[in-house]
Amino acid sequence: MNKIEKNYKCLIFDCDGVILDSNQVKTQAFYQAALPYGETVAQSLVDYHIQNGGISRYRKFEYFLQNIIGVGIDQKPLNELLSTYGAHVREGLLNCTIAPGLQELRQALPDTCWLVASGGDQAELHDVFEKRGISHLFNGGIFGSPDTKEQILLREKELGNIQFPALFMGDSRYDYIAATKAELDFIFVSGWTEMKDWQEFCKSLELPQMKQITELLELINT
Repeated sequence: MNKIEKNYKCLIFDCDGVILDSNQVKTQAFYQAALPYGETVAQSLVDYHIQNGGISRYRKFEYFLQNIIGVGIDQKPLNELLSTYGAHVREGLLNCTIAPGLQELRQALPDTCWLVASGGDQAELHDVFEKRGISHLFNGGIFGSPDTKEQILLREKELGNIQFPALFMGDSRYDYIAATKAELDFIFVSGWTEMKDWQEFCKSLELPQMKQITELLELINT
């Protein structure tokens, strides 16, 4: 990993693929939710989901209804898709791996503000983080959809909740775009990403990358 500043006042984390090894949980949930419409369109939704990592489920299911199966956005099928998806996701989020070294990193940075900015449902995030015993780590707040990551980051920046210098850790192209719009430093976390061309992406933009967030701990201790 390229050398980065050690004195960040604020660390912002994506959830899926950064804090939790949950990308596959979400991918399978999208497939299962769309499967009643047929295997082909379910796979098309999965492909769209992977290509647009970090965008909320609401936007993805709206795209599915409007562009993949072409029926337009109707609240009843949208709610059914969201409900089925949510049921599949919840169990997976409660059982998937938590990023190794997360607690140790927090202990090493007791005065740093930590936030979560996720494409996942905000209420779901609060519930899962509480049940998994990690919600207390994020003293700056746990934020998710229906607000977009850009909205979350720009709002929290404007409110003064994000203090600079600040670092965003994400695993998708969209994470980088959102971080850049908010003028945050960015590190790509590659260990659990579903982004197939992440190496080329990081190289082309000269982005620092690390396999897991525990590498930050190693940097601090050097």
